[in-house]
Formats: sequence, structure tokens, C-alpha cells
Amino acid sequence: MLRVLSFIVLLLSSTVADAAVRIKDIANLRGVRENQLIGYGLVIGLKGTGDTLRNAPFTEQSLQSMLDNMGINIRGTLLRTRNVAAVVVTADLPPYAAGGSRMDVALSSLGDASSLLGGTLLMTQLRGADGEVYAVAQGAVAVGGYSVEGAAQTVSQGVPTSGRIPNGALIEREVQGKFYEMESLILELKNPDFVTATRIIDAINQYGQGRYRASMAFERDYRSIILSRPRSVAPVRFIAEIGELLVEPDTPARVIIDERTGTVVIGRNVQVSTVAVTHGNLSVRITEMPIVSQPAPFSRGETVVTPQTFIEAGEPGAQVAILRGTDLQRLVRGLNQIGLKPQGIIAILQAIKAAGALQADLVIQ
Repeated sequence: MLRVLSFIVLLLSSTVADAAVRIKDIANLRGVRENQLIGYGLVIGLKGTGDTLRNAPFTEQSLQSMLDNMGINIRGTLLRTRNVAAVVVTADLPPYAAGGSRMDVALSSLGDASSLLGGTLLMTQLRGADGEVYAVAQGAVAVGGYSVEGAAQTVSQGVPTSGRIPNGALIEREVQGKFYEMESLILELKNPDFVTATRIIDAINQYGQGRYRASMAFERDYRSIILSRPRSVAPVRFIAEIGELLVEPDTPARVIIDERTGTVVIGRNVQVSTVAVTHGNLSVRITEMPIVSQPAPFSRGETVVTPQTFIEAGEPGAQVAILRGTDLQRLVRGLNQIGLKPQGIIAILQAIKAAGALQADLVIQ
């Protein structure tokens, strides 16, 4: 863990040019967003792994309604099929998607089906938050998991009750609004920060002065940047040029700790004031060695078991190290000198934060 952490430090200590990223990777254009769709449908063709109709009455009702629409009356008939499963279908409608184009869909079982392997999704309407139908999904289901059961053993991998249909949805309705109709172009930072916003503005204006002899970016707040497009440039080309500019985003001083997995992520700007640290573990070992006491031969005594417990307590020697992290590399080098495991590093960082010596935000997940 510590060697991996040291390797990450070397990567974070690279040059400024290596840390520069494109603007389109750290900012989004307001209004250019996906829309979530959801629908309810039936998967057929399962090999006895579908819903139990008595345990999932909605599956039986859906099957009866579908057959009624096809002119087949099965009302009052006892259905016992296990080849049908009710599923919930979800998809993300891409921005400015035209009618007739396709997109991927994901589906998950709603009843007690054990697997969707080999199934086919029947025509399912996908609706948006406004209740309108924007796409229709249908096709063979691709399942990444499996589950095999025997009399005494079960083997499973992944989740066989969920799957995907690549290009399984056909877009029927377009979202209102066009890109060229947008009145204003506003960039929104994915990780809002005043320094990052200022660097983006400077990079755009420097590019604009050199190419169009005009400033094209203006600050609004630490999250939003207003763009002024030259009249001689189309909106698509303008955004494409702006998105390729390189900027070094500023990262906050933050330490992320996940106590469940023992993961510690330390930001590049984290600093620690001079502090002395020691860490030791108390180990207690309890050994039970019962003694059997037997009476003399031909006596009236009884054989009894006498408990005997040995308790040993020890605390290994701990090193006292002085941490002074003026940069990330020196901080991790000081932690390496103590020779701690991930859980020990987590305890040390929490104690340093409590002492007021950790000059960063400590986030515990």
C-alpha cells in the first residue's frame, strides 16, 4: 500500500504541462445534457428462469393484457409459464438526438426471475419526466452474469437478472430546442473552483486575442463562465476550438479515507505542520488449557475438568517520527518511515487532523 502510494506521489509531482487538461474535460456547456428515460416491459423466451406468476401478479396481468391486444382471450385461464419476466427498462437520451437514431438501454428484473439469459425484450415505450414517449426499445438481451444451481451447490458470477441491449432503442421524438437557437453559451465547471475558473477565462481570452482579437470569456461565479461568440464563427466550431484549450485545474487540499477498504487518497496540495507521531498496537493473546482431574482408583470421587487460562499482553515498540509535509512527496516519505499498514495510516491522519496539524479537508467515506 505504501509503495503504491509513493508511486502515485511521483505521478502527482509531474510538471505543469503534464497536469494540463482540456477545457471540455473539466467543464460542460449549459443546456447540452442527457435526459433519463424509463419504461416497463416483458422479456420472453427464458428457459424456465422467468417470474413465478403467482408471486409476481403484475407479470401475469401484463401477459394477459398483451395477449388481449393481439386478439387472444385467456381471461380466467390459469397460467403457469416460467418463460416471461417483468423488467424495468432505463436509458439516457443523448442531447440533440434526431428521430430514427438508436441508443443503448439497460433492463433489470422486477419480479422473482432467476436469470434473463436468452430472453428477448418486447416492444417497450420509454417515457421522460414529462410523461411523453421519446423512444421504443426491443431486442435480444445481453446478460453478463450467470447462475447455475445444483442439489448441493450453487455457482454464480455477475448479476444474471440485469442486462443490456446495445442500440436497442429507437428514438421516436426529439427534445425541443436546437443548439444554434441557444441565446447564450455558458460553461459550467464539473468541480467548481475560483482558481480553475480564472485559469479557464485567461486561456480563452488569450486564445481569442490571438485569433479573433477580442476577449470571449467573462466570469460569472466560481462555477459558470459566460462565452461571447464572434459572429464570424459557427457555434459548433467555436465550442470545438474552446474545448481543446489546455488548462491546469486547481485541486483543493483534501484527504479521502475509506475505512471499509483501507483506501487513502491524499491530494497534491495537502500539507502537514510539524508534528511528532508514534503509533503502536496492543496485542492480547488468551489461551485456554483445561486440566482433567481424575480421582484415585476404586474411590468415590468424580472426574472433573478444571479450567486454566493464560493471558499474555504485549505492545510492540513503536517509532517516533517527525512529520513535516511541505509537499505531498515529503509527507508520504514520513509515513513510510513509520512503516504502517493502511489502517494505521488512517488512524494517524485522523489524529493529525484532530491536533490541527493537517492543513486539508478530511473526508471519511
